[in-house]
Amino acid sequence: MRKIVAELFSSLDGVVASPDQWHGPYHSEEMEQDIQAGLAAADTMLLGRHTYQEHAGFWPGASGGLADLMNGIHKIVFSTTLPAAEWCNSTLVTEGDIAEEVARLKRQDGKDIVVTGSITLVQTLLRAGLLDELRLLIDPVVVREGRKLFEDGGERLPCTLIASRVHKSGTISVTYTFTP
Repeated sequence: MRKIVAELFSSLDGVVASPDQWHGPYHSEEMEQDIQAGLAAADTMLLGRHTYQEHAGFWPGASGGLADLMNGIHKIVFSTTLPAAEWCNSTLVTEGDIAEEVARLKRQDGKDIVVTGSITLVQTLLRAGLLDELRLLIDPVVVREGRKLFEDGGERLPCTLIASRVHKSGTISVTYTFTP
């Protein structure tokens, strides 16, 4: 069975989306290598509307390395408001139960399925018990304001660290699996 892997940038205080995107100064070749390795292990990317629009506004005009992976991977976009998904290799899903659709994809043969950004989608997959790995690039900054991945009031979610790497920039790359 395929793995579903979420890859997110995070601040030290757990913010994964902020009006003030903080991670630019921490971007490095090491970080790009980690991101490329995750994408190279996948053949499908899941995206919500907002992240799709950000990516589709940038990656089609780029080439080489990470851009080739982003442009080449099959993208499934979940949105009830997006009129079309025109970025190459994109499929728009506008109706149905997201968890059921992702569970169906997970049962198919293939490589990993990666989710980049798309916090609401990642939260949906967490609640449904469909997320197998969480890869975080934790930047050494306290943002104090913005969306956090883990909402208050949920059940405890035990995790097991399976990989970690400290970048020269101070960013820590960690990968966790969810322990039953």
